[in-house]
Amino acid sequence: MDMQISQVSKGDRDARSSVPARAISREQLVLQLSAVSGPAYLQAGLHALASYAGASHYLLVRSDLIQESGLDFVIASDWPFDLVRRLATELTSGYGRIGELEKCMALFQPSLAALPDDIALPDGIGRQYHALTFNVGRTRFSLLLLANEAAVLSPERLRDVGLLAGYLASSTRCFEGKLERDFELTERELECLFWIAEGKTSDEIAMILGISRNTINNYITSVMRKTATKTRSEAIAFAVRNNLV
Repeated sequence: MDMQISQVSKGDRDARSSVPARAISREQLVLQLSAVSGPAYLQAGLHALASYAGASHYLLVRSDLIQESGLDFVIASDWPFDLVRRLATELTSGYGRIGELEKCMALFQPSLAALPDDIALPDGIGRQYHALTFNVGRTRFSLLLLANEAAVLSPERLRDVGLLAGYLASSTRCFEGKLERDFELTERELECLFWIAEGKTSDEIAMILGISRNTINNYITSVMRKTATKTRSEAIAFAVRNNLV
């Protein structure tokens, strides 16, 4: 997966910041997205979405990869690199505390969060950022938007951006990098996942599969580690959402 992060010059930043939040209609934005093509399609599309919302910077991440090492979860961004690297720790710790139900409820519901006080920001940029979460098939994305300190982003426009960001992501190859991660579970792990989804206990699964209870628990622990879930209920929710059972 190519991670595309660039340092935005002051001139570019000022030009973006001067774009009025209501400069174009939703129909015009759709036409803009339809007209963009070529290698820069994703970046140009994200820039159009950010401008439509009245934001100055965009950061598109794969939510299902946030807890993995490095910055592989970053798909495209024009946030300053140091800011992305510093925010990565916050995203990783924060995402790990969110349950599966909350993650599902967050789809298409823009949320507002604040960057830590010790993070340095470009001149004129507000410390709060808007986050929109959406799915493309089995892959979950989050689009994080920064805006000028005085900017007030429209909830209606943010919802438009969430919907159109899904269209944009589905029209590119940005979700293919680690799509196979949903199928990293072994046959035994999938069997255990199926039976716990059926409400079976470890002892019952051990009898069904003819192996020890400790081995079953090891398989289930491995499933939760690979799916970044903390309980059997969360693992079941993950499996149902991703058509694994």
